[in-house]
Amino acid sequence: MMRGLLTLAAISLAGASALTADTPAGNAASPAGETAAADSMAEAPAIDEVPDSVYTEMSELIKTVLAQADADKKSADRYETLSDRDFKVIADELGVETAAIKAVVKIEAGPSLRGCWAPGVPVVNYAQPLFNKYNAQVKGPKDKDAKVPDGLSGYALKEWTSLTRARKINVDAANMACYWGMFQIGGYNYKLCGCKSIAEMVALMSESEFSQLELFAVFIRNSGMLESLRKKDWTTFARKYNGTSYAKRGYHTRMAKEYEAFKAKEKSGAKPVAKTAAKTDTIKKSQPAAAGGKTAARRHTKK
Repeated sequence: MMRGLLTLAAISLAGASALTADTPAGNAASPAGETAAADSMAEAPAIDEVPDSVYTEMSELIKTVLAQADADKKSADRYETLSDRDFKVIADELGVETAAIKAVVKIEAGPSLRGCWAPGVPVVNYAQPLFNKYNAQVKGPKDKDAKVPDGLSGYALKEWTSLTRARKINVDAANMACYWGMFQIGGYNYKLCGCKSIAEMVALMSESEFSQLELFAVFIRNSGMLESLRKKDWTTFARKYNGTSYAKRGYHTRMAKEYEAFKAKEKSGAKPVAKTAAKTDTIKKSQPAAAGGKTAARRHTKK
């Protein structure tokens, strides 16, 4: 994936903030073990409620970020290793602090900060109520040959088994009923992530954690959350990102606490703890999580 493809200063959608005033990005059952499927289902939009105006177009501005090639990050574990430089690239594009983005990751992904369980296998949290809802709305294809990626165990195996079972009934509805990656963005938000199909969003989520970071950046801008994140207005941000149950679950106070912790580490000059590949919940070979192969580059318009 081309680095920093979104150059998000180029995305500006008038009125987008009204689209998801109380629609959560999704946190159906985070890797940290929390469950909020019922709340998320109640607030998830119908597909036709997201206007086509959130789609984006290609811009020459991507060249300013493409110069920062991945030459320094070609290792085999690139799919799950985010550096401070990666966070800074996106933070600078958005005009936010890296500590603010990391705070969101910490709450959504848990202490491990993981967005992928293995190459091509993103963290997923499947919500059956959402599948029931979107299966009735979306006429997606069936994948009778859908298989769970080899080598998964524990929680990863459970969630991918549920997703795979649903894909045999309706692939698109199944993917839309999941919360994806390190930011736990609901698949039903694929348009707000700048994708023209749920398959495109899944393919990008499966590509790398950096792609997940890019999708998050597009999503918060298109859904009117960027200003709240810039101001560290955690109450407003959490209400929009996690839904009306944010206060009961303490998302706003927890994000504020994690932000302060990351800022303290920055000031102390402490080196971040490097993530290491888990010994479990992995697979030996990369397997794409969605049919359709490589996706087209994300597109965006100038301000």
